[in-house]
Amino acid sequence: MKNLIPTGMVLLCTSFSSVASEGLVKYQSHHSVKETADRFESIAKSKGLTLFSRIDHQKNASAVGLELRPTEVIIFGNPKVGTLLMQCAQDVAIDLPQKVLVSEDANNKVWLSYNNPSYLMKRHDIRGCDEVINKVSGILSNLSELAVNK
Repeated sequence: MKNLIPTGMVLLCTSFSSVASEGLVKYQSHHSVKETADRFESIAKSKGLTLFSRIDHQKNASAVGLELRPTEVIIFGNPKVGTLLMQCAQDVAIDLPQKVLVSEDANNKVWLSYNNPSYLMKRHDIRGCDEVINKVSGILSNLSELAVNK
């Protein structure tokens, strides 16, 4: 819990429009879901991250005759960093590669969300990997801010 509070405070302070909770970090976007997801994907690729998949849940829902507000998930990562986390606690592999959710809420606000790395550290009892967790937190925060801001 001691590690969660300082990290949460840092994440809260990084952007006026971000919200941190124990499990998720959320940034409100100034763009549509598609544009936010496109921006995130482009920025992640430009930083050398691997894009594994992009899932359009709204499109998939429509294909089976159901309605869903715009909702996309981008699965991405860097095996050099993810492997270091798995070496500390192999169970973290269930949460890797990293994912971001870009969705529109009932009030037409667009949010970019991801699993809080500090929460994953606690969830998987990761010890001795503070440097890697901090690196992941910084990368996710940076990518998210670039994707959601004007």
